[in-house]
Amino acid sequence: MPDQIAVTLPDGSSRELPTGSTAGDLARSIARGLAKKAVIAEVNGVERDLSHELVDGDTVAIVTADSDQGLYVIRHSTAHVLAQAVLELFPGATFGIGPPVENGFYYDFELPGGGTFHEDDLPRIEERMREILAESQPFVKSEIGADEARTIFADHKYKLEIIENASTDPMSATSERGEVRCYENIPPEPRPNQTFHGHDGFIDLCRGPHVPTTSDHLGHFKLMRVAGAYWRGDEKNPQLQRIYGTAWATKKELAEHLHRLEEAAKRDHRRLGTELDLFSFPSEIGGGLAVWHPKGGIVRRLMEDYSRERHQAGGYEFVYTPHLTKQGVFETSGHLAWYADGMYPPMEMDNGTYYMKPMNCPMHCLVYRSRQRSYRELPLRLFELGTVYRYERAGTLHGLMRIRGFTQDDSHIYVAEDQLADEITGLLDFVLSVLRAFGFEDFTFNLSTKDPEKYVGSDEIWDKATDALREALDRHGLEYGIKEGDAAFYGPKIDIDVRDAIGRSWQLSTIQADFNHPEKFDLEYVGADNERHRPIMLHRALFGSIERFFGVLLEHYAGAFPAWLAPVQAVVCPVADEHEAHARTVADRLREAGVRVEVSPADDGLGARIRRHKLEKVPHILVVGGDDVANDTVADNVRGGDKPERDIPVADLIERITAEIRDHA
Repeated sequence: MPDQIAVTLPDGSSRELPTGSTAGDLARSIARGLAKKAVIAEVNGVERDLSHELVDGDTVAIVTADSDQGLYVIRHSTAHVLAQAVLELFPGATFGIGPPVENGFYYDFELPGGGTFHEDDLPRIEERMREILAESQPFVKSEIGADEARTIFADHKYKLEIIENASTDPMSATSERGEVRCYENIPPEPRPNQTFHGHDGFIDLCRGPHVPTTSDHLGHFKLMRVAGAYWRGDEKNPQLQRIYGTAWATKKELAEHLHRLEEAAKRDHRRLGTELDLFSFPSEIGGGLAVWHPKGGIVRRLMEDYSRERHQAGGYEFVYTPHLTKQGVFETSGHLAWYADGMYPPMEMDNGTYYMKPMNCPMHCLVYRSRQRSYRELPLRLFELGTVYRYERAGTLHGLMRIRGFTQDDSHIYVAEDQLADEITGLLDFVLSVLRAFGFEDFTFNLSTKDPEKYVGSDEIWDKATDALREALDRHGLEYGIKEGDAAFYGPKIDIDVRDAIGRSWQLSTIQADFNHPEKFDLEYVGADNERHRPIMLHRALFGSIERFFGVLLEHYAGAFPAWLAPVQAVVCPVADEHEAHARTVADRLREAGVRVEVSPADDGLGARIRRHKLEKVPHILVVGGDDVANDTVADNVRGGDKPERDIPVADLIERITAEIRDHA
C-alpha cells in the first residue's frame, strides 16, 4: 500500500497526505484556523464526518461553521444533545424525530403517563445539555443490522417504526447493505436511566454527519418553547411534546437572533390586530377564519382599491367567479388528483357534487373558453380579488399568515408564445412597483426550473418559458438564485421575497408559467394564419393573499401604517371643553379634504389622551387650545417626533397631511 494519497481541493489544487488520513487531518494540514472552524467535509460531493478516512483521488471540501451547510450540522448535532438530556432527566421518556429547521432545531418526545413539559423545564434541560457539551462526548457513527437495531431501541416505539421505514424520518438513513445508520454519544462514565440495550451512552438513528464531539461548535444555543405535535403530522396519531431551540455558530449570532425575536414579538400581527382593533378570529366561526373590524376593514379596502386602480391602469379585465363549483371543474384542472388533501370536503346537492374553490385559475380558464378567441385579444389579462378556501391542519394555522379562507389578488394572463418574454418583463415591472408603493425596497428573486421527473409539456416549451423568465430578470439587472427542479409540474416560476424592517424575508409574489391548464381546458386562439393555437397561461399573485400581505405589512410597520394606509390619519384633541367646537371645525375641514379624522373629547386629561392615541399609532395627534381658537392654528404631534410643532395654520396643516397621503409617504 502506498505511503501517501493525493486529494483534490475545491480550487483544483492537489494535496498529499499520509495513507489513512482523515478529513480532519486534511483541514489541519491546510491551516490551523481552518481546522478550528471545520465542522464536516464534503468528499466527492457527499457530506462526511471529519473522522472519515480519505482515499487516493478523493475530491474534498472542508465545511466550516460560518457556512449555511455548517450551521445546519451544528443545529442537527445540538438536537441530539437535547434528546440525550431529556432522556436522562425524564426517566421513561421516549423520542420521535429531531431535525434542524430554519433558525434552529426541534425534537419530539413522549413523556410517561401522558406528561407534558412546562416552560420552567427548559432551563433545567439547558443546564444538562451544557454539562454534556463540557464532557466532549464524541459522535460515533455505526451501521448495524435491523434486528440489532430493534433490540437496542426496544424501549422506543417511534424509533422502531422508523427502523421499519427510514423514509419516515428525514434525518435517518439505511446503508447500501440495508443496515441502519446510528450515531452514539459516549459519555466518560455510564449514565443512569439509559434505555438503549447494550449501550451506556445515548444513541440515535441518524444519517449524519455530525460535529466531532459535543464540545465542538455547539455552545451557542437556547431552548425557546414547548408545543404539541402529532406523530408523523397526523391528527389520528398520538400527540407528542415538541421542544424548539435555536443554535448558531457564534455567541454574537445567537444574541442578534434573540434580539430579532424580541422585535418580532413586539410586531406580532396577532397581538397588534387585537391591540389596534383590526381583526379577530372568533371561536364560534372556526379556526383560520378571520373577521375584519372597522379599522382593519379600512386598511383592507385601501389595499384592495389600490390594487384595482393599478390593474385597471395596467390593462386588466375584471372578472368575478363563485365560491364553489361542481367537482368536474377540479377534475379537469387536476386539483382533485394533485391537491385533494388541501380542499374542503365535497357537498352533495341535488344536481351533483360541489367543492369550495381552493384556487381561481380553473374558473378563469372557463371565462377564456366561453367564446372563440383571436390573437388580436392577446395578451388577455384577467384579474379577480377572489376568495378561496383551503383546508389547513389546526396545528399549522397562524393568524393571518396561515389561514383557511382568504382572498387572492389573482391574475391569469393568456399569451401567445412570442409574447411571453415581453409580458413577463412587464409583469416584473408591475409587481415591483406595487410592492414599492407599500414600502418594500429589498427584494430577493428565485427562478425555479423543471423537475425532470415530474412535468407536463414539451422540453422545448419549458426551455422557452424558463428563458423568458430569466430574460425578464436579466433585463432588470437583478441578481437571482436558481432552484433547480423546484418548479411545479406545469411550468417554471419566479418567486419574489421581500425583506421587512427587521430583516426577515417573506415570500409574497409569484410569476408562474403554466402549460397544463390551457391543455386541460383545451384553450385555443385563432392566429394570424387562421390556424388554432394553444396559449400559454401566466399565474400572477402579487400580494399572495390580502390577509397574509396585511399581516406582513402590519409587522413590517409594527402597526404604524404610513398615513395613506392608517385607519385614522389624524385625531384632534381639545385641551378643554371650551376648545371642542374649534376642534370639531378643524376635524370637519380635514374630513372635507379627504382625511380620516376623529375628535378626542376633553373627558380625560390631555396627556392621557395623547398617550392613548400614540399607542393607537395615529400619524398626527393635533392639539387645540385657547390661542389656536383665536388664531385658527393647531399643534401637531407627529408620530415618532420628539416634541409637538405649535402654531401651525390649519390651512397649512391640511396641505401638509393631504400631500403626505397623496405621496404615499
